[in-house]
Amino acid sequence: MSGFYPHPIIAREGWPFIIGGLVVSILLTIFACWWSLPFWIFTIFALQFFRDPGRDAPQDKDAVLSPVDGRIVVVEKATDPYRQVEALKISIFMNVFNVHSQRSPIDGTVTAVEYNKGKFVNAALDKASTENERNAVLATTVSGRELTFVQVAGLVARRILCYTQVGDSLRRGERYGFIRFGSRVDVYLPTDARAEVAIGDKVSGTSTIIARLPLTAPSENTDANTDTSAAQQTEENPTTPVANEANAATVQPNTAATESTAQVEVSQTDIEASAEKVRQAVENEFSKD
Repeated sequence: MSGFYPHPIIAREGWPFIIGGLVVSILLTIFACWWSLPFWIFTIFALQFFRDPGRDAPQDKDAVLSPVDGRIVVVEKATDPYRQVEALKISIFMNVFNVHSQRSPIDGTVTAVEYNKGKFVNAALDKASTENERNAVLATTVSGRELTFVQVAGLVARRILCYTQVGDSLRRGERYGFIRFGSRVDVYLPTDARAEVAIGDKVSGTSTIIARLPLTAPSENTDANTDTSAAQQTEENPTTPVANEANAATVQPNTAATESTAQVEVSQTDIEASAEKVRQAVENEFSKD
């Protein structure tokens, strides 16, 4: 479990908004009284939006943690657009009332960081993954598995902040970025990962396990080895159906040949017996004369 979270409970990214709103609210309260109410509402909203509480991280070695607070909007097989491989895609949508700091879902090393400019359509839509402004972090776990997690800007979000770079080591639950005012995060995992969440589920950053990823990739030669073993077993085991059919085919001709030979032997015996009878009859006839 993580015990110390080295960040203030109110994210530094929000301090200018909170301090600015507070100053304006106080001044308007002094000089304009009720006209300050909208600014007090904004200040309170900014205060809750930029909260950044510490969380305990599950330490299961195969666990992939949620990088943010929010709601699951996608769980499907898709193509990882950064690695160009088939992947399990899990997308989490954040509304303006969720915590917006991004935290590492795994223990691993950053292998690439890719930023793409784009649009600012509703982050809850599928096309936001490929059309919106976004920043992808490609990482490799300590056991060598590769995954990608992508910060995606939303309809209101206009600022993606990423503090990690190639070569950095990340610990699960470690803060690596922030998105201002509503967005989403896409996580692309190897296809042998098993999702632990479903569409509509609410998740909490760091504390929710969204998937299980085996520590080692499945062997590509598994199917080939299985087929080879089956072939070897068929050759070594004469009791297989194929061998039985072959043996039956061999036995049937041998049986037919035996029956044919027996018939020939019986016919020859009958002929010899008949010839003996004829010889004896001839001798008897000459004896009388």
